[in-house]
Amino acid sequence: MRIEQDDIFEPYSDNLEMLAEKINDVLGRPVTIEDANHRLVAYSSHLPETDAARLATIVGRRVPDRVIGSLWRDGVIPRLLESETPVRIAAIGEIGLSERVAIAIRSNTRVVGYIWVLEADKPFTEPEMALLMKAAAAARPKMAQWQLQRRKEDEAHKDFFWQLLTGHIPAESLIREKAHHIGISLPPLFHVVVLQFASEVKEAWQRQVMEKFAPVSAYSRIVLRVVDKNQLILLCAPIVHKTKEGVAGQLGAIHRNLQAFFREHYAGLAGGCLYGEYGRLEDSYREALLLLQVKQQFPEETNGIVMYSDLGYYRYLPLIWQESRKHGGVSEQLMKLQAYDLEHHSELLHTLEVFLSHDSNAKTAADALHVHTNTLNYRLKRISEIGGIDLTSMEQKVTLYLDLKAERFGGS
Repeated sequence: MRIEQDDIFEPYSDNLEMLAEKINDVLGRPVTIEDANHRLVAYSSHLPETDAARLATIVGRRVPDRVIGSLWRDGVIPRLLESETPVRIAAIGEIGLSERVAIAIRSNTRVVGYIWVLEADKPFTEPEMALLMKAAAAARPKMAQWQLQRRKEDEAHKDFFWQLLTGHIPAESLIREKAHHIGISLPPLFHVVVLQFASEVKEAWQRQVMEKFAPVSAYSRIVLRVVDKNQLILLCAPIVHKTKEGVAGQLGAIHRNLQAFFREHYAGLAGGCLYGEYGRLEDSYREALLLLQVKQQFPEETNGIVMYSDLGYYRYLPLIWQESRKHGGVSEQLMKLQAYDLEHHSELLHTLEVFLSHDSNAKTAADALHVHTNTLNYRLKRISEIGGIDLTSMEQKVTLYLDLKAERFGGS
């Protein structure tokens, strides 16, 4: 093996497939070249005994999400991002990854791709490490061009996603035609998931979210994503669990994972309903946004809900509140209690809400209010008298309960 030539890879720098083969010839090991988002750009030939992670990358034209997630968790990708020299990577048997050496391809300070080389039972020597650095330098111009082209494609995908989110492509046939034109494969079933953060979404947070989604990538995948200030909006497609319960279970696990990782920076997750027609994508998006709004106003009551379809009567609160605004706001019965509370510094309105929230059970309501049952019964009697409310009427109680919830939803 001749390793003294400084320009050994330069003649192949304009064709990344040929460069991958040249690296393979020089180092005697299988090679893959990926972009900064772990999409496959080029790969060399290999012997039959190559590992499962490499085969899956070649077949899927991208490093599998579970492999990416594992490499993040084990600190491999952070090391690559920080190092200007090759990094040795130990085998990770659970994801089918054998020993490798990898190096980041840099354009100035920006990472534009990676070269991965299997060790193939032959540990790298220092001269071979130096050769890999030369290969990365040779790949730099073409990878920078590749990244620029991919960014243009990514922008086209984001524009398309925003058009779907805002309902600007009305016909299903037009949606599918445009998706095909810009190279997006639309899955048969989808829904919109919105992640909310405490501040504007950072690029690093997006990468970390992708890592947290990796453990469920065998069951659900992210097709498209865009950022809207402090929200990361995802188009997700279930792969295995096509039932609402299965999808909700996966989202619940991701929600808990994100909560533990981002802590105070993370404000919640919400998924719209599953659909098969992309003309309904705007509906799924609006459902996710409404769920986030309800969760913000009713954090305790809706803490475990991650899917709009599990929201129950809360989904109707915006309509009830809007109807209430049309007719002067709070119902006359609640206005009387409100006025009495203001004048006498009492808590009849709050007492009524707690009583109704506890299914009209005097004992549990009294416990929640930290008062004696006799005190609660006295307050209930005053509520009936002042508000003209029949607390034995289910119809009245349901109406009042929804009015109270709608007022809370409206922020009053």
